[in-house]
Amino acid sequence: DKEVRAIFLRLFAQLFQGYRSCLQLIRIHAEPVIHFHKAAFLGQRGLIENDFLTKVLNGMAFAGFVSERGPPFRVCDLFDELVAFEVERIKAEEGNPPKMIKHVRELAEQLFKNENPNPHIAFQKVPRPTEGSHLRVHILPFPRINESRVQELLQEGLARSQGAPAAATRGDKKCVVPAGPPVGMLTCS
Repeated sequence: DKEVRAIFLRLFAQLFQGYRSCLQLIRIHAEPVIHFHKAAFLGQRGLIENDFLTKVLNGMAFAGFVSERGPPFRVCDLFDELVAFEVERIKAEEGNPPKMIKHVRELAEQLFKNENPNPHIAFQKVPRPTEGSHLRVHILPFPRINESRVQELLQEGLARSQGAPAAATRGDKKCVVPAGPPVGMLTCS
């Protein structure tokens, strides 16, 4: 499934290449609002007549994409790197399926590593119950929960989480999102 996800990651990176150059940060509100200039994006890429991309840009999912990925200072990920730095590589691979497949496999490996950062930790396999095990009568009842002990543990956990610095709870670090090439430099086929 990672290779299928990698293919879609490449597809959306190709569709949205240069989107960051069409983002506008409007600061007249109490909270800054990020606006995507659809006409500039479609016009500079020569895709004004493309109904599919127009419908994608008008959809709610794309509005969510802009609000989530629009801020210039946030945690970056694989998609940001593809859109910013892999534009030329993706263009060069269009006519060469073996190179494209190789890149998809590399992306799939990165996706796998992102989801499994510690591959050396083996998951213990739970054995399948033997036949007729559900008929046994010597199964012990589930123990009663000590409510006061549960409350104690909850209070200890809350005290620790409130005393811990915010950076210690989150491993990802925010950075300036790379803009990539301006949308005017991109040509579409």
